[in-house]
Amino acid sequence: MQPGALDGMTVVDLTQVMAGPFCTMLLADFGADVIKVEPPGGGDQTRHSWGRSGKGEDGPAFFALNRNKRSVVLDLRSDEGLADLRRLVADADVLVENYRPGVTARLGIDYETLRDLNPGLIYASISGFGQSGPYSNRPGYDLIAQGMAGVMGVTGHPDAPPAKAGVPVADLGSGLFCAYGIAAAYIHKLRTGEGQRVETSLFEAALGFTVWEATEYWASGDVPARTGSSHRMSAPYQAFRTGDGWMTIGANNQRLWGFLCAALDAPELELDERFATNPLRMKNKQELADTIESLLAGHGTDYWVERLLAGGVPCGPILAYDEVLRDPHTEHREMVKTIPHPVEGEVQTLGFPIKMSGTPAEVRRHPPLLGEHQDELLGERIP
Repeated sequence: MQPGALDGMTVVDLTQVMAGPFCTMLLADFGADVIKVEPPGGGDQTRHSWGRSGKGEDGPAFFALNRNKRSVVLDLRSDEGLADLRRLVADADVLVENYRPGVTARLGIDYETLRDLNPGLIYASISGFGQSGPYSNRPGYDLIAQGMAGVMGVTGHPDAPPAKAGVPVADLGSGLFCAYGIAAAYIHKLRTGEGQRVETSLFEAALGFTVWEATEYWASGDVPARTGSSHRMSAPYQAFRTGDGWMTIGANNQRLWGFLCAALDAPELELDERFATNPLRMKNKQELADTIESLLAGHGTDYWVERLLAGGVPCGPILAYDEVLRDPHTEHREMVKTIPHPVEGEVQTLGFPIKMSGTPAEVRRHPPLLGEHQDELLGERIP
């Protein structure tokens, strides 16, 4: 197995649940040696979520976020555990933590303390609302961050209650932004030898994804509202019901609008004054959607996807996860991996969304058993 892009980076991972473990898994996938430090009494909370996976003690949520890591158990409320952690940190490039602000200072493992021990340390923190500010001490969850960052205000249909995004964008987004910040800080460290603090939050990640909506507000003065699956500035660009299901159509400019009218065998639509230009299509968006759906009702999704694609119209089916994970394109892009596991036999996990020709991400280790690498790591790193 060839070295990864981050081969040589050592990460001490003090995180649990989703945002932090996702961040450190991204680093581990590209070759970083991630040492997952878990508390006694069961380890990471996700080891016990969603019930047991079958043969072993760990739940499937843990498998989803912890491949390519090594596990040790340390009691950071004990002198011995803190001493062991400090020895690990002395040799590390990165530490990642997701405690509520103030906890690391009480434990004596805050950035200022550990920087004295290892001046080259990159100390990364993920929290609900950041390390400072009026909300910094509030508990942070994906749902709360989505609501306070405006995401729920623009998600769902206009006549329905606010809805969160279907995937945990604040949790995963903060992990992704944190990994991005760590990678940038690591490049700086390789040039200068200097470490630094990196921090992000669920709130900032969720807000950071609203570049379009924030700009719409600044440009127009209008508060962005829920629009269902439709676009804020172009039509037709949304989900439509077909004869047997649902599909998406993205005819979001004048040329594609003409292609769509032709593919629907409805040239009269292109001449309809209500739909002649994009501003008119936006003004009459519901009438447009109703008209298109009346045409789509005559055939099923597969028929229309094939016909519209042949006509140059961007479109696709709306798939459930049992369909997505069996889709031939998913298979071709290697977005489902099978990991051999010492207890479960085989564990399925999502593949790598980034493809690199020289230093690709790889599955190097199964999600670790609790404390699996205790002797290996303590013997290796602590005299």
